[in-house]
Amino acid sequence: MTGRRGTASTMASGSRRGRRALAAAALVLGGLASAALLRPADPAASAEVAVVGRGTVEDTVTALGKIQPRAYVDVGAQVSGQLTRLHVTVGQMVREGDLLAEIDPALQQAKVEAGRAERARLTALLAEQRARADFAEAQLARQAALRRSGSGRGEAYDQARMEARIAAAQVEATQAQIRQTDSTLQADEAQLGYTRIYAPMSGTLIAVDARQGQTINSAYEAPVLMRIADLSVMTVWTQVSEADVTRLTDGMPLYFTTLGHPGRRWTARLHEILPAPPKPPATGNGGGSSQSGGGGAANSVVLYTALFEIANDRGELRPDMTAQVFFVAAAAKDAVTVPVAALNPADTAMERYRVTLIGSGGTIETREVRVGVRDRFNAQILEGLAEGERIVVGWKTDDGRPPKIGFRL
Repeated sequence: MTGRRGTASTMASGSRRGRRALAAAALVLGGLASAALLRPADPAASAEVAVVGRGTVEDTVTALGKIQPRAYVDVGAQVSGQLTRLHVTVGQMVREGDLLAEIDPALQQAKVEAGRAERARLTALLAEQRARADFAEAQLARQAALRRSGSGRGEAYDQARMEARIAAAQVEATQAQIRQTDSTLQADEAQLGYTRIYAPMSGTLIAVDARQGQTINSAYEAPVLMRIADLSVMTVWTQVSEADVTRLTDGMPLYFTTLGHPGRRWTARLHEILPAPPKPPATGNGGGSSQSGGGGAANSVVLYTALFEIANDRGELRPDMTAQVFFVAAAAKDAVTVPVAALNPADTAMERYRVTLIGSGGTIETREVRVGVRDRFNAQILEGLAEGERIVVGWKTDDGRPPKIGFRL
């Protein structure tokens, strides 16, 4: 019994000592945690940092454009009839003067033959009337001689003079009819020539809207049969909003890209800005009256047309391609750049801003800088920062996640 009591007493004493040790350890850990909470946090640890680097900054105006041939012509028919022969196909290269199509010339040929026959008839009639006129002049001369000798009658002289004048007038009338017939014949021969359609310029046939055997009716307007375009030089018709058009100037540099050539960039210079936006199509209920009301015109976007040309020697650009155009208002190459989000306004009129820097020892400081060219994301630093310095673009939230950074435009 005595042995069992000693053992129990020893175990209880050891258990109490263990509890005391645990309590002491808890106190030590609590003190360490309190000290960690009371220690000031490192400000640099909660900063979103960017390194000042170098790059190209461009201030651009963005717009969409359509690529069209600089020179093209719509070839139409000036006479009516059946299209008997079509000598070309879409995509074919033609030279100025090449025969493109033929229209049945039967009707025009008949008119020309009738005109030539009428002219021949009038020519013969003119010869007859000239003979009569010559005879009338001779009769008048004889009657005049008899009158001077006193043996002629006055009535005979007057009759001869009248017939001479009538014969001369008939000659003049026939000559006028011949001139009129010549004019009509010339028009008919021109119409006959229009039955053979020739290329008015050299280029590529980019569209053929007619078919062989089709009946052409040109009574009211000249129907368009095909379009010829010179694809060696293209014109880009760009639509620029009224908010951006004031930033454009003739001759300013630009570049554009197309969907069909990813990564390819074409460069050019602005050629012309049309003075007025394209005229809107007329509406079905009164045209301008609907636009002069309160809603339509006030809510529509006004777009101005800017034109520039681009060489297309390799034929990579095609009509009606869409171009994403960037007009370069200002650019800085190999410049010291920082994210726009790091800038805080100081004196915007003088393009001066403040940035927050992190030193080598983790110290925080504020510095004033002067900014040059800016785009949506980066800005050129003219003075105040050096390449390699670290700047703050934002601060982390309490849960450690980076904040949502809004870019200043």
